[in-house]
Amino acid sequence: MTEQIVHSILLALHNIALVGCAAAPFYNRALVLKRSQYGPKLYYEMDKVVEDTLQGNAPYCIAFIITLFATGMLMPLNHYYFQGSFKDLHTVAYVALAVKLLFVFGMVFIMLKIFYGINPRLRELFARFTQNNNPIEAEEQKFFALRAKRKALCEICLIFAIIVLVASAFLGFSS
Repeated sequence: MTEQIVHSILLALHNIALVGCAAAPFYNRALVLKRSQYGPKLYYEMDKVVEDTLQGNAPYCIAFIITLFATGMLMPLNHYYFQGSFKDLHTVAYVALAVKLLFVFGMVFIMLKIFYGINPRLRELFARFTQNNNPIEAEEQKFFALRAKRKALCEICLIFAIIVLVASAFLGFSS
């Protein structure tokens, strides 16, 4: 019974993290699509809200991915602790696990590229803009080019998150 309680707690945390990993790029995408209606022209107040929101989500994304990975590793260890062996899985579950891990690592790669590559450059560029002045056209173009790059990576991350969600459904296959 203790094994099942621990497994259920880990699974609940895992599912919350999994939903968070999918929800973040989904809602970020919705915000970016709404903003794109105004074109690649800086509207300081609106763009500040967009940047603050998107960049403010980074710690949550990191927490969700760490929770996802940690609980994903702890579940089989929980079974091992109580049963003395790892759970025997069906080939379908092993394939699903491999797919899930591959795409989780893909999400981590994208997150690192965005959080430590693109976002700092966007912050630096946006800091040069002010509410009352028109931005230098070259800097504005760089800013929106970086945003477009981040948007494309977020789109890929959303697809990866959906693949992870679907793959998770196949982990229940047992031999």
